[in-house]
Amino acid sequence: MKQEIKVPAVGESITEATIGSWTKKSGDFVKRNEVLMLLETDKASVEVVAENDGVLTILPGSEAGATVLIGATVATLDTDAKASAGAPAAAPADKGSVPPPPPAQPAAQTSASPSAAPAAAGSNPNLSPAVQRIVTENQIDPSQVAGTGKDGRLTKGDVLGATPGSASKPAAAAASAAPAKAAAPTVVPVATGPSKQGDKKLVPMTTIRKRISEKLKEAQNTAALLTTFNEIDMTKVMELRAKYKDKFKEKYGINLGFNGFFVKASVEALKAFPAVNAWITGTDVEYHNYYNIGIAVSTEKGLMVPNVKDADTLSLAGIELAIRDLAAKGRDGKISPNDLGGGTFSITNGGVFGSLLSTPIVNFPQSAIMGLHKIQDRPMAIDGKVEIRPMMYVALTYDHRIIDGKEAVSFLVKIKELVEDPERLLLEV
Repeated sequence: MKQEIKVPAVGESITEATIGSWTKKSGDFVKRNEVLMLLETDKASVEVVAENDGVLTILPGSEAGATVLIGATVATLDTDAKASAGAPAAAPADKGSVPPPPPAQPAAQTSASPSAAPAAAGSNPNLSPAVQRIVTENQIDPSQVAGTGKDGRLTKGDVLGATPGSASKPAAAAASAAPAKAAAPTVVPVATGPSKQGDKKLVPMTTIRKRISEKLKEAQNTAALLTTFNEIDMTKVMELRAKYKDKFKEKYGINLGFNGFFVKASVEALKAFPAVNAWITGTDVEYHNYYNIGIAVSTEKGLMVPNVKDADTLSLAGIELAIRDLAAKGRDGKISPNDLGGGTFSITNGGVFGSLLSTPIVNFPQSAIMGLHKIQDRPMAIDGKVEIRPMMYVALTYDHRIIDGKEAVSFLVKIKELVEDPERLLLEV
C-alpha cells in the first residue's frame, strides 16, 4: 500500500516550512527511521524520517527549496515494493557519475550528472544533516575525504576543506564542472568599465534567516533598548577552574567552562530583580517564576538561542552538560522548536570570537540579554597597588519600558559580585 508522507506539525503558530533538502530521491528504497528530508521552519530545522520500509516517490512541487504548508503531502511510500524496485531508478545516477562531455551533450544527460553526488551522500547514514547538505551541494565524494570526527566521521570542517567532486575526475572534467556549479545562484552582471567589480550573486534567504531578521527588527521597533556595562575580575573563577578542571572532566565527561558560572549567577540575579525575567504583554507585565536561560549558539544557518530549561534546578555540571547538548544540536542542525521556545532571559558570548565589547539585541519578547566578552589581562588598582588581572566586560541590553536603569545596573553588579566570589555563587548565599 502507499502511505502519504506529510509535513509534520513542528510547533505552535508555524503554518509552513521550506524543504531544505532530500536525503533520498524518487525510486529509492528506504528503511524505517531513515531520514528522508530536512525541513526548515522559521525557528529550527526538523528531520523527517520514514515510518516504514518502502520505495519513495517525491511529488511534483515538493523539490528542495519549495515552501509547503504544514500537513501537506509531499511524497508517498510504497510499502509493498521490495528493495529491488528501487534499482531501476538508481541506474541513471550511476551513469550520471561519469564526467560530462563538452557542452554539446543533450540536456537530459546534463541534468543527470548532479544527481550522483546526492545519491552517494544520501546512502551514507553517518553524515549529519549539516555535512549532508555541504556534500550534496558541492558534489563531494565522502569516501575521498578523511574524517577527523569521532570514529572517523566527517565534520563540517572536513568537507568544507575538500575539493568539490570526486578525486578521480580528470583535470579537464573538473574544469568543465566549475561553470556548472557557479551557475546555481542567480548571477547579475555588473556594467563593464574601467573598474571591474566582478559578478554579484543573489542567494535567497533561508526561512530561519528571514525569521532572525524579523525578530531582531521587531525588537528594535518595539522595545526601548538601552545597554549598560560593567567589568568582572575573572581571577577566582579561573583559579577554581584550574584547580578542579581535571576532576570535573573525569567525573562528568565535560570541560568546566565559564558559561555555567554565568548561568548560575544569572538565575540568582533574576531572583533578586524579577523585572529582568519578565516581559510586556499588551498593557500587562508578565512575570515568570521559572528560569529558562537562552544560550546563543552560532550555526551555519545563523544565530539560534536554545534554552537551558529550569536552570535554577540544575547543578553547575548539569548546566554545562545542557549547554554542550544544545551546542551539538546546533552544529548538527537538530535544534527543535521546543529547544527554542519558552526562554525568559538570554546570554550571548561574543568573547569566543574575540569580541571585547558589544551591545547585544534582546531576544524578543524577552526584556533583557547579557553579553559576555573576551577575557583580557589589564592593569587594575587593587588595594592601592597596580596588578595585572584577567578582566571581562559584560553588557546588559534591556527594555527600558519595563526595567529601570537602577535595576539594570544593580543586576550587573549582582552578576559581578557572584562571579568574582564563585564559592558564594555555588553555595547560593
